[in-house]
Amino acid sequence: MDSLEKTGKTVSDAVRDALSELNAIDEEVEIEVLDEGSKGFIGIGGRPAKVRVTLKHDPVRVVKSFIRDIAAAIGVRIDVEAELSEKQLYVNMTGDNMGIFIGKRGQTLDALQYIVNLAVNKGDAQYLNVTLDTEDYRKRRKETLEALARNLAKKVKMTKTNVTLEPMSPYERRIIHSALQNDRYVTTFSEGEDPYRNVVISLRKDGAYVNKKPYETKKPYGSGKPYVKRTSYGE
Repeated sequence: MDSLEKTGKTVSDAVRDALSELNAIDEEVEIEVLDEGSKGFIGIGGRPAKVRVTLKHDPVRVVKSFIRDIAAAIGVRIDVEAELSEKQLYVNMTGDNMGIFIGKRGQTLDALQYIVNLAVNKGDAQYLNVTLDTEDYRKRRKETLEALARNLAKKVKMTKTNVTLEPMSPYERRIIHSALQNDRYVTTFSEGEDPYRNVVISLRKDGAYVNKKPYETKKPYGSGKPYVKRTSYGE
């Protein structure tokens, strides 16, 4: 509940009751006096004061309340920490049995993150990008995907055959693209439609790669000193 109307003998009484019900303080709300009320004449014809009290948009409060409500609905108690920085809101969940919030390959966590983004960004407030994490899953998954990208890139270079990865979320596809964006010999692109869109790793068209080391070290006949012969890729 973000807004409510309350009546009281005075405006102050009505505001106090509204703040109590919203579990908020003055600085966290906007107050609109709908009716200042009237004492009437010798107690006759009086009417109570009426106010509308609305919680100001606070993304940290919203996300904490939203996630805790979801956790309570499935019978799980968790702690939620949120850090707000410019247009980014990083949210970390801790508690027992957090695997239930991660799901297979992070699918549950991604789905929950999507819903939290919708909840935080409703209305006219400035858009915030919400990242939801638990047990450092995002970091561990990123490292796993980066290693996978590098290993598959090596395979593409060796076999000269495209490699298509399994369908991934936009977030995970960006990790693959970023991991290989500076590779001189392979390129990446996405194909298909979400949720089945995947990344393809292929050789760059501007050069070929062969299974040779970039340098070959040999000893010339009659010389005890080695020399280095440059062997370029694509020979």
